[in-house]
Order: sequence, then C-alpha cells, then structure tokens
Amino acid sequence: MARKLAGSAPLLLRVAIGVLLAALLYVAATFVQVVWASGQDHRQSADAIIVLGAAQYDGEPSGALAGRLDHAYELWAERLAPYVVVTGGNQPGDRFTEGLTGYAYLRSKGVPEDALLVEVQARDTYEALSASKVIFEERGLGRAILVSDPYHNLRLQGIADELDLRAEVSATSAGLRYREIVRETIAVSVGRLIGYRRLANR
Repeated sequence: MARKLAGSAPLLLRVAIGVLLAALLYVAATFVQVVWASGQDHRQSADAIIVLGAAQYDGEPSGALAGRLDHAYELWAERLAPYVVVTGGNQPGDRFTEGLTGYAYLRSKGVPEDALLVEVQARDTYEALSASKVIFEERGLGRAILVSDPYHNLRLQGIADELDLRAEVSATSAGLRYREIVRETIAVSVGRLIGYRRLANR
C-alpha cells in the first residue's frame, strides 16, 4: 500500500503543476486581453449611450464620472445615439445618486431632458447594465454604446453579452493604472468561469 502511495505521488505532483500552469496561462492571457480591449473604441450608431456610474461628491461628479459624462456628451453631440442613460446609486449618507448627478451634469451641458434616462439604484456594473437593459426593453431600444474608463472595456462587453444586451464599448481617454488592470484581470478571469451575475453577488 505504501509503495502504491509513493508511486502515485509523482503523478499527483505533475497533475498539480499542470493545473497551476494552466491557471497561470489563463490569467496571463486574460491580462493581455484586458490591456488590448482597453485600447479599443467601437463607437457606432446606436439607440442609446449607457454611462457607467462613478463616485460623486454631494452632487458634483468625481473626475472619473465627469470624464465618462463628457465622453457620452461627445458621442451624443456626434448624433451617434438620441438618448443617454445615466446610471448609479449612492453610498450610505449621500444626498445624491450617481445617476442624478450625471443627469444634472449633462443637462448643464445642454442635453435636453427628454434625451436623458436615469437609473439610480445600481451598486455595481452588473446591476447598472441589468437595469439599463430593462429600460431598453421598456422603450423598445436595441443597441447601446457603453461608456466607462478603458480598463473596464472587456468586462463591460462580457456582462453585456451575458445579459443579451446588444452593445459596443467606447471608453474615455483616461490612462491605465496597473492596479486597475490587475483588478479587472481577476474580475474577468473569475466572471468568465462562474458568470458575472454570481461574481457581482459575491
């Protein structure tokens, strides 16, 4: 019995090493895909532009949120879509939501009220896109342009595909930071395996 266990040890070790190498290759490939996707801009005509929320401070958009809203405004001004969907809830104690902050910001830039659709409950990317899909279905809208920061592109597209939301991504000009790329690599690696909905609920 002891000899059988001893004989199986090298095989188990090789299997473990093989699994570890496969996992490392999978994560490395995902890292490359996240970086590559961050440089893509697939803007095209659509039914609405969906702006993913980011932090706001008492009704004033953070730099990240303002960048996303400015990019959405640029796409809207190019007449690529007639509507802009602004998304995002708030943190405990906040007086304003990200969605309403985005609404006020775009109104101040001249986007008419009837061109703005507001979502104010989402706590994460999955919820924002899921709620946006409901808005699309209610209004008979079809294709979307998704606006966020570049590092977000691959996961955004993956969530949209999971939700059967017809969409392309068009990111802001924000630079890439290593921490964001690593975080997205982990999120995409896990999300592809267990599903983005499960990942959001963890």
